[in-house]
Amino acid sequence: MKTIGYAAHSADTPLVPFHFDRREPRAKDVVIEILYCGVCHSDLHTARNDWGGTVYPAVVGHEIVGRVIGTGGDVQKYKVGDRVAVGCLVDSCQECDQCHKHQEQFCRDGRGDVYNAPDRIDGTNNYGGYARHIVVREEFVLRVPDALDLSRAAPILCAGITTYSPLRRWNVGPGSRVGVIGLGGLGHMAVKLAAAMGARVTVLGRTADKEADALALGAQGVLVSGDAAAMAAAGMSFDLIIDTVPVRHDLNPYLPLLDVGGMLVIVGQLGPVEAPNTVPLVLNRTGVVGSLIGGIAETQEVLDFCAEKGVMPDCEMIAMQDINAAYDRLERGDVRYRFVIDMATLGAEAA
Repeated sequence: MKTIGYAAHSADTPLVPFHFDRREPRAKDVVIEILYCGVCHSDLHTARNDWGGTVYPAVVGHEIVGRVIGTGGDVQKYKVGDRVAVGCLVDSCQECDQCHKHQEQFCRDGRGDVYNAPDRIDGTNNYGGYARHIVVREEFVLRVPDALDLSRAAPILCAGITTYSPLRRWNVGPGSRVGVIGLGGLGHMAVKLAAAMGARVTVLGRTADKEADALALGAQGVLVSGDAAAMAAAGMSFDLIIDTVPVRHDLNPYLPLLDVGGMLVIVGQLGPVEAPNTVPLVLNRTGVVGSLIGGIAETQEVLDFCAEKGVMPDCEMIAMQDINAAYDRLERGDVRYRFVIDMATLGAEAA
């Protein structure tokens, strides 16, 4: 089917309108009209080939919310008109041990990313959510609860699940002491979700300038990493620290903050960090670990949790035509806390 989106054609040129074909629906496919798509730092990295391996033209976007407009003949879970979502994953082998554990993001045969990855069947490059339509295998389509505002739900598909998954894995609940490094798109969701789980949440930052925001999001306070006395006083006071910083940085100031058996979970930076000092790791049996999004079942779980608890991302709505300016602002950290594209604004280019 013919559709339109915005694509990057090289690492150093802006995103521009792009007409392309989505595949005709296979027997288990769901055809979705995209209504909203969140803007993630990963989109920016991919469009600008920061991680290498970008296949151009690249249509990015992996926080997708819309409505079903068609289905393949064997689809059973969805019908035309349903409110649905698509996140980072659109395929996996469904046969390996990780898929059987509902951890499709770790598929032994290679997960199928929504963009910049080959289609498992025909090998063509997948295009993401900065577009009017998408066609996705039924098993990777998610249901959006009626209680969620469609215009604000999109960031749950990445920022939400990326922070929810480690909170669940490390059993965060009432009485848990959680630190969140960074208060951007991922960080603000980590604060909201941890607070909704009943944890005592502290934002860890270089300055106290976001203290009012942190408190409004549900944190109990801000700990300034440059305040040596405050950091020393906070030693061994956290069970879990979620590190959302998306660039190379030093973990060492935060490791002494972990209590015995505590864990620092990296969900932001892909690539090098400063070498950790192993003394607090060994002496307190603490650890540093990474976490990658979540499986499909867990992503549905976070959508349902957000609906039940009234947790919604803080969003700034933009037109599709403003995506390049939004990327510039994203690089400067000038968004509180997630851009969401209103796909109704694609109308002018479709003529």
